Amino acid sequence: MKYLILSDLHIGKGSYLQNGEFNILEDFFEDDRFYEFCDYFSTNEYYSKPVTIVLNGDILNLIQIDTDGVFTHVVDEHMTVRQIDDIAKGHPRFFAGLKKFLRAPHKRVVYVVGNHDAGMLFEGAQQRFKEICGNEIIFTETFIENGLHVEHGHRFEAINTVPKTKQFIKGPAGKEILNFPWGSLFCINVLPRLKKERPYIDKVRPMSSYVKWCLFNDTRFFWRLMFTCVNYVIKTYSNYYTRQNTNFKTTIKILQQITIYPKYERMARRILDRNSSIHTVVMGHTHLQEWRRFPEGRYYFNTGTWNNIPSIDAGKHQDTLSLTYCTVNVHQESSSLINASMNQWMGQWKPYIEELRTS
Repeated sequence: MKYLILSDLHIGKGSYLQNGEFNILEDFFEDDRFYEFCDYFSTNEYYSKPVTIVLNGDILNLIQIDTDGVFTHVVDEHMTVRQIDDIAKGHPRFFAGLKKFLRAPHKRVVYVVGNHDAGMLFEGAQQRFKEICGNEIIFTETFIENGLHVEHGHRFEAINTVPKTKQFIKGPAGKEILNFPWGSLFCINVLPRLKKERPYIDKVRPMSSYVKWCLFNDTRFFWRLMFTCVNYVIKTYSNYYTRQNTNFKTTIKILQQITIYPKYERMARRILDRNSSIHTVVMGHTHLQEWRRFPEGRYYFNTGTWNNIPSIDAGKHQDTLSLTYCTVNVHQESSSLINASMNQWMGQWKPYIEELRTS
């Protein structure tokens, strides 16, 4: 069994809005490359082989999709279905790729829900996604099969998660709405305004260095950023639908998690320690490609992102775009690991580069 795992595509409504303006909230521009990816692994030598694509969270950027020009944290099932329809109109090639892949025999798609696409927890949203793709798709928050453990990774950050028993709350008129964590509320209510001034603000790595750089080189924006963030925190304490997530304990946890995208190899180690049958842990969320080999031939991979990542590291001073994904090959009978690799998709003529491979 071959598993292909990728994450953090952050697909929005498309490159251009209905009025012809460029969509500054769109992060995904690799529709053709993704179609070629799906085509390659569902034709020729792979046509009849069992292959599973695992979309590991933040595939759809639902928390940065407006509805009739309005950004809101009061999101119900009906609104999420409309958002999915808007995304499908803006990215027909992406969904055509999934359709083509699923038409081949022995092919599956697993959708692991992340923090930017929490709306996919609604049954109606899942059904609409399946209808667009023309086939059955497995939805889950954690995918475990044949010794492989896949999850997005946001649950390890207090700023990006809520208890599983409180993912939904009662909204206006008694409707069930999503219970967003602080990080998602920031992306919905604040980030769109900041991106109008600095479109790259949520992509720069390392973020801590960028904030320091702003203090000395973009001082006015730095103070606007600080004021906006403080004002946002105060509002979340007073808002009826968000204050249940703003207790003292949660605030302390958030303050302790200084970096937005911490490394997750320690969490992967804990998962492996708790379940001896797991040989490979794969996460996303951080947008940073990485891997670790643990004793007994067990592994952790992070698949990075298919989005453009600006960097202000002194040695780079350039944007980075790597269409990275993880391949895991497993014996179906014994669930033992054959090999795993980190790959970079290159396109139709030179399909991929194998950046590293387990023995």
